[in-house]
Amino acid sequence: MRGESVDGQVEEVDDPSSDKNLDNFLDDYYYSETGAEDQVKENLEIHSNDYREYDDDDDDDDDDDDECARKNEEVHSKLFNGKYDDIEERSQDESDEGELGGRRLISDTSLPISDDDDDDEQQQRLENEADTDFHTFWKGEGNARAIREAQAKIMTEYMDRSADPCEDFYQFACGNWAKHNPIPKDKAAYDTFEMIRESLDSVLKELLEDPIPRDSGPNTNDATVKAKYLFRSCMNYEILEQRMERPLIQLLDELGGWPVLRPDWDPEKFDWLLLVAQLRLYNNDILISEWVAPDIKNSDQYVIQERIQLQFDQTSLGLPTRDYFLQPSNTIYLKAYKNYLIKIATLLGASLQNATLDADELIEFETKLAKITSSPDERRNVSELYQRMSIGELRTLVPQINWHRYLTIVLARPTNLSEPVVVYALQYVQDLVNLLSKTRPRTIANYLLWRFVRHRVNNLDDRFQEAKQKFYYILFGREQAPSRWKNCVAQVNSNMGMAVGSMFVKKYFDEKSKNDTLSMTREIQKSFRELLNQTTWIDDETKELATEKVNAMLLRIGYPDFILQPELLNERYKDVVIRPDKYFENTLNILQHLTRVEQDRLGSPVNKTLWNTAPAVVNAYYSRSKNRIMFPAGILQPPFYHRYFPRSLNFGGIGVVIGHEITHGFDDKGRLFDKDGNLHRWWKDGAIYGFHERAQCLIDQYSRYTVSEVGMQIDGINTQGENIADNGGIKQAFRAYQRWLRANGDVDEALPGLNATGKQLFFLNFAQVWCGSMRPEATRNKLKTAVHSPGKFRVIGTLSNSEDFAEVFHCPLGAPMNPVDKCSVW
Repeated sequence: MRGESVDGQVEEVDDPSSDKNLDNFLDDYYYSETGAEDQVKENLEIHSNDYREYDDDDDDDDDDDDECARKNEEVHSKLFNGKYDDIEERSQDESDEGELGGRRLISDTSLPISDDDDDDEQQQRLENEADTDFHTFWKGEGNARAIREAQAKIMTEYMDRSADPCEDFYQFACGNWAKHNPIPKDKAAYDTFEMIRESLDSVLKELLEDPIPRDSGPNTNDATVKAKYLFRSCMNYEILEQRMERPLIQLLDELGGWPVLRPDWDPEKFDWLLLVAQLRLYNNDILISEWVAPDIKNSDQYVIQERIQLQFDQTSLGLPTRDYFLQPSNTIYLKAYKNYLIKIATLLGASLQNATLDADELIEFETKLAKITSSPDERRNVSELYQRMSIGELRTLVPQINWHRYLTIVLARPTNLSEPVVVYALQYVQDLVNLLSKTRPRTIANYLLWRFVRHRVNNLDDRFQEAKQKFYYILFGREQAPSRWKNCVAQVNSNMGMAVGSMFVKKYFDEKSKNDTLSMTREIQKSFRELLNQTTWIDDETKELATEKVNAMLLRIGYPDFILQPELLNERYKDVVIRPDKYFENTLNILQHLTRVEQDRLGSPVNKTLWNTAPAVVNAYYSRSKNRIMFPAGILQPPFYHRYFPRSLNFGGIGVVIGHEITHGFDDKGRLFDKDGNLHRWWKDGAIYGFHERAQCLIDQYSRYTVSEVGMQIDGINTQGENIADNGGIKQAFRAYQRWLRANGDVDEALPGLNATGKQLFFLNFAQVWCGSMRPEATRNKLKTAVHSPGKFRVIGTLSNSEDFAEVFHCPLGAPMNPVDKCSVW
């Protein structure tokens, strides 16, 4: 569904699974609020799901084809073809006490979703920003001088001029950021990216609120109208309050019932495989992931891939990582998680006693599950995880799971035992079936449906958001849930991102930025080639192959052309049914659509030109299996880029992002893939040794950094790929900027009121991209889970390794920002 991004944001993808190994620029600080399964699969190309079936007659899988086909037909006719138009509320006679003719009252003691004062505060903040020439960007207003004056004012406000840039450049560049930008109550962190996302979201809100043509009813095939109806269904709180939990209860009943809600639940009637396959049809991944994606050793062909989602996928477990379950210091989070589970169950009708007992068993089970998963550090080398085999061979290795039957249901067609699959976590799957054999059926069923329910309550009334907010407060420190409109914008942009992107691009996107970014990318690729040729630790043959790889990188900038062609855009969403008064069902329809599109690609030729992210997002991506860089339209805005910015700011902004993504093709994971995106050993031994030696220098450097606010160190191993990309990116971008200066008489535009050279502005803009603040809870979570170093250390770590920076700011050798010993890979 989504790939790894500069910051981990959710994005809609053409293939919901084919680019799960994207490298990105950012991390999220808390779970996404979207309705699609919001998971970042960082290390491999993965989707996410789960299944399990015990078949005593496992030697006769082929004999039950008729029964399998019959059940398969029932499943699909019920779960797919109905499009979920027909989930109806119970009659008034069947309504729960207190529901008739009104809504269930919200307790006065519950945390607010948002209060008017805070909405007013945010609106005032946005209006203040809109008053500046800088933020007229979305309207295409402002002349060159006005834009530069506005940017100079902003940059000056953030700076702490009393700080010595050679002692702590982050303090120098960002020392006054927090004073001007306190963390909003509805965020766990606030930085430059969150600020421009907030601005972008307000623009998308306006687009989605635009009037719908009178001749475009709910049955329209117009994709942009469907997006507007989806937004309206999400915003229709009156109907959500009237329907309450009933749509979800009915769906759970169709799935066999959630045991915690059903005292009469019968384990003898429970069909493990059928339930897990049903959940997979909703694009849900639990216990084991199944997805369709290019074989990373032959990226021109789609195969089925089975893998545990144990990387930076926050929904692989109910808490961000396995350590939250395994380390005694995290007891507070387990308690909050348990309370959240109990609250959701009781809101859906469970008794407090049953919910508490079942929650204890569920968490005990998930803790055991965490123990059999691998840590992120153990999964960094994908070539050591990759195992290709046939379905028949997989059945031999894990006979407890009826793979043939499961895949027949999920793929909606029969499979044969010779069909190839790629398995990345065979030992885990074998340990899993052993764990399941020792676990009560009720506990397994409760766990599967809890993971499903947890996301689906996002599509119900605000009582469930209140419960989530209490959990998020403990986990991330977020003081208040976002306003409904923010969640709804995120929902629509995540699930119908191309339709939203079409509206955004038509009204706001500056086509010149696309051409400028393409030109800058070519120049920065040239910088990488120059640096590559100057390396002494890589042999000539490996250098030649690496040069071919950087030359072959596919570039996708702004948006895909088809979104401006109504017929093609409408075709993309033709099977998605959206009804203005059925928000819950609308989300189910989209999830099923994503699943069907993905599974139908099995066996088809790989199209590496497909776009994998919505245009209106603030991020950038590199795909290892496609050797492709993507810069969505949403990131081509200040402070990264503006047509009126001095070149120093554009090279220090989007230029560094470009270099960062290029370098991902040659970091500790990217270097394993060749120019065609295939995984194989194409480096000579000496080059591999030289790479590891230099990467270890960065690992050691960043591991020495301590975040004083929480007393925790950065994980240098887990962040090495991003640190390599940061260090390489700034070196390439600065080299390209120097070439531009030489070609233009060493003259660049200045910023009014800022007494700084172009080269100094380059580094200053790079640093201010990472200005920000985080709540302590969010900081702890980031240090435990994120693949990116905190913003402060992305600045300090990168610039302290830069000889160019030290020269530009005249830092003496031995100063903190110009140490004698520096690290460099590229």
